[in-house]
Amino acid sequence: MEFLKIISEKHNPLFSRKEILVEIKKEASPKTSEAEALLSEKFSSSVDSIKITRILPKFGSNIFTIYAKIYKSKEDKDKIERKPKEKAAKPK
Repeated sequence: MEFLKIISEKHNPLFSRKEILVEIKKEASPKTSEAEALLSEKFSSSVDSIKITRILPKFGSNIFTIYAKIYKSKEDKDKIERKPKEKAAKPK
């Protein structure tokens, strides 16, 4: 049984994104890809334009709090969000 409850939703026009806080009830801890899929379905946006900031469990329950940012497009997300560093190739 899953449910999704929107705690807060704030529009940030400077970065052209929505900053949301949701609670989800799930038996196991949701993976980032699962959370992105749920949010893209709920907010009618592309999975590529969603950045999951944090997934926090509530102690002793199966309720998880998800902090996320939903951008208008993938290009907006790529301009603003930090990219992970690529691992340096080791010399042979």
